[in-house]
Amino acid sequence: MRFLIVYSTTEGHTRKIARFMEEVLQEAGHQVAIADASEEPPLPENYDAILIGGSLHAHQYQSAIAHYIREHIARLNKMPGAFFSVCLAVASDLPEEHAEAHKIADDFLHITNWKPLLVTQIAGALRYSQYDFLRRIIMKMISKKEGRETDTSKDYEYTDWNAVKQFTLDFAAKAVQEK
Repeated sequence: MRFLIVYSTTEGHTRKIARFMEEVLQEAGHQVAIADASEEPPLPENYDAILIGGSLHAHQYQSAIAHYIREHIARLNKMPGAFFSVCLAVASDLPEEHAEAHKIADDFLHITNWKPLLVTQIAGALRYSQYDFLRRIIMKMISKKEGRETDTSKDYEYTDWNAVKQFTLDFAAKAVQEK
């Protein structure tokens, strides 16, 4: 099958996840194209299935993802699709953080009117090295409150790569069944 992965990223971690998904699909024998939504991603019409992902910052996804979905909504709702939301709150031990991340993703999909087959939440990364001074302080305070890493001289990754691989393979199997 021909898969398209469209993503949007702020600090680069969503790109890393999308690239990992690309490798998983290629190893499973699929053809894969990958594109940043802020550039000119390909039309979904040329593919059998699509994965779209963005990272959550201040309760919002990047506008490029919303724009891509709205522009192609008619086609997206006629093909197998999956949405992956990258959010640091998913690494939290607090159930309310997980519930909020799920609600934001659900609201986003409702607003864009996209109905993907699968949706997943993926824990992101703390990229202290890429934050400006104020954001670094804010992220350090949040991390301290949650008992996470506060050494701002390092970056921290919370992504469960095995779960990402399983999600990607599960979606590929469902997409093949849909075709």
